[in-house]
Amino acid sequence: MEKVFAQQFEALLEKYSELLVGESSEETKEKVKAWALYSHIAKSMPALAKHWNELYPEGKDEMKVIINEIKLLNEQHRNAPKK
Repeated sequence: MEKVFAQQFEALLEKYSELLVGESSEETKEKVKAWALYSHIAKSMPALAKHWNELYPEGKDEMKVIINEIKLLNEQHRNAPKK
């Protein structure tokens, strides 16, 4: 990947994280990236997601934790008083 594109894509991910959950720390961006990619895979290739879930049940459990955390952060961000 070109360095310029990688920087531009990183800026997109940072802004997406900020708009989605109200923050864009490195840890949060990694969770948002995993959540977004897993969600896309689960929708576009559900059999692959099901296979992965069965092959890696501990990974499935971790993904559930990430999904619930993103959902909670998003709800908190949406319900926070506007500045």
